[in-house]
Amino acid sequence: MPKSKEAAGLALRRVAAERLRGVLNGASFSPLTAAELEDPRDRALANRLVTAALRYHGPINRLIGGLMPRGMPRKAPAFEPMLRLSLAQLLFLPELGDHSAIFLAAQAMRADPATQHLVKLMNAVLREAQRRREGVELTAQTLFPPALLDIWRRAYGSDAVEAFGRALREGPALDLTLKDLDPGLGASRVLADTVRLLERDRPVDQLAGYAQGKFWVQDAAAAIPARLLLARRGARVLDLCAAPGGKTAQLVKAGYAVTALDRDATRMARLEQNLERLGYRAELVTADALDYAPPMPFDGVLLDAPCSATGTFRRHPEVVWHRDPAGIAARADLQRRLIARAGACLNAGGVLVYCVCSLEPEEGERQADWAAAEGFEPWPITPEELDGWATPVTKDGRVRTHPGQTAPGEKGGTLDGFFVARFRRR
Repeated sequence: MPKSKEAAGLALRRVAAERLRGVLNGASFSPLTAAELEDPRDRALANRLVTAALRYHGPINRLIGGLMPRGMPRKAPAFEPMLRLSLAQLLFLPELGDHSAIFLAAQAMRADPATQHLVKLMNAVLREAQRRREGVELTAQTLFPPALLDIWRRAYGSDAVEAFGRALREGPALDLTLKDLDPGLGASRVLADTVRLLERDRPVDQLAGYAQGKFWVQDAAAAIPARLLLARRGARVLDLCAAPGGKTAQLVKAGYAVTALDRDATRMARLEQNLERLGYRAELVTADALDYAPPMPFDGVLLDAPCSATGTFRRHPEVVWHRDPAGIAARADLQRRLIARAGACLNAGGVLVYCVCSLEPEEGERQADWAAAEGFEPWPITPEELDGWATPVTKDGRVRTHPGQTAPGEKGGTLDGFFVARFRRR
């Protein structure tokens, strides 16, 4: 008897569910590649489903809690990710239709011996979710974990945190740092050499000028720290924790003699590839920053320290659900050790720019206070250094961006959360 043909769309959902399963178990989300799904349309849809499931993780949690008070079925690990993908489609991607979400979820259960007995449960939960979807609440209270909400409200205020929720739902624009001139992308200028495309789903490697190395992808906020080093042209500059290399490229473009260091060999290989595409050169060092002792001190150090990365939730929604106070405290301790090591790599009078893509004051403002108390001389940042954009410049002369702010430029939009402080070594 011939084998029945698999339902269209089921294969891509299986791949998407497996990727989501990994993220639910603590992995970071990375978009599916051509090696995993060859058809670009299937790949785009799978990535869209996973992203929606992550972006609306909080509301989906609440709905599942109401529909399944006894929790997920045991010994059926494929059930939960498929359920979450299907709920994401039903509730937040209505243009894809209800039928495929429900039908393909049931088909996926039937195709797996470990879940064949769960077809009726899957159907029942999704049908009830259909009936309840008008009551799904989409506010900061439902979109983010309570522990982070408390911290953010104290730091930024309730109105800003509600704007965080809108930024999460909206998702990020595509920001590019230009090597030279705009390659004709129809992009809008944001700040300095950063431009913005609002067409989020365009594959970067298919944009005009990509293969020729005319730009690199970098959020508008992430592009700020390297511009603030302000060393003399030709100065020796160290980019600590450099991969994947956006800031390294900025430093090379600024005319510095750059050493880029990172402990991760795989990420350093990616940095090298990015520099080759751009036609840039830097000295590359694969080493642990805490053990690094340069043969001679540098004129400047850019330290983009490992952090909780909560400021990147627009493009990595999973980060807010993977963070806890203990993890943030551990990163804060590492950051202080890295600041001390960065200082040891500097000439007297050399410049240190410290930054994190975190919204947590423990990793930003408090670290700058600590550095100042340890003898680093604060060098205040001014709005003029940001083309007159005063919004993120604090009274202490530091930079604090967050997704509740509107980016400069005619198209506006949101941007990542970043903290930047600048010092001189006494």
